[in-house]
Amino acid sequence: MTPIKQIWEQLKFVSDYSSLTEDQIKAIFPILKEEASLREIRRIRYLLQRSGIKRIKRFEDFDWKFNPQLPRSEILSFSESPWSVEVKNLVLIGPSGVGKSHLASAFCYKAIQKGIPTAFISCFDLVNKLKRSANKYTMLQYYSTIKLLCLDELGYVFPSQEQANDIFQIISKRSELASTIVTTNLVPSQWGKIFEASTATAILDRLNLNGSFITCEGRSYRSKK
Repeated sequence: MTPIKQIWEQLKFVSDYSSLTEDQIKAIFPILKEEASLREIRRIRYLLQRSGIKRIKRFEDFDWKFNPQLPRSEILSFSESPWSVEVKNLVLIGPSGVGKSHLASAFCYKAIQKGIPTAFISCFDLVNKLKRSANKYTMLQYYSTIKLLCLDELGYVFPSQEQANDIFQIISKRSELASTIVTTNLVPSQWGKIFEASTATAILDRLNLNGSFITCEGRSYRSKK
């Protein structure tokens, strides 16, 4: 695809550029390129505002040297895989402070840079949003269908049976359709502490489909402060 055709399609022009002369194409190409760039910047800014990410975190900003126990190669290998366009789930497991939320946020930011709609939300905030929502079905539908969902800090909230069912419904509907990232302080065998055994098994079964479970161990980054 030629650069002019690529930008023409990106800007969604209805008319055909083939009637333009070569000189006309050379004259308008820089203008079209700048407009396409500005539109992409606006789109990324909009997606970032909608994502729920309060502070941008990037892989480049992560201090791997502080915590050499973290499986850096495994995490970066997943990052470089086509997880953002294919359905690939990720569960980051480890104690508080080892950097799980930073890494999950970095995955989300990377997806946004590619123009992928993303939602980053803690389990606590999700439960409360659903509880206060005037139209819970609409909210369930939103989190069930958004291209990338990161559910942060699973295990710090003990949901009611209804709330646990809502979380299951979201993850279940996303199965095979959209990627999900979860950060948690609980290993899979402990998920029965926050969900009924059957619900915990069903959620893990959905996440395990095309999923990677990565254990993060080491010192807390908060001890540096």
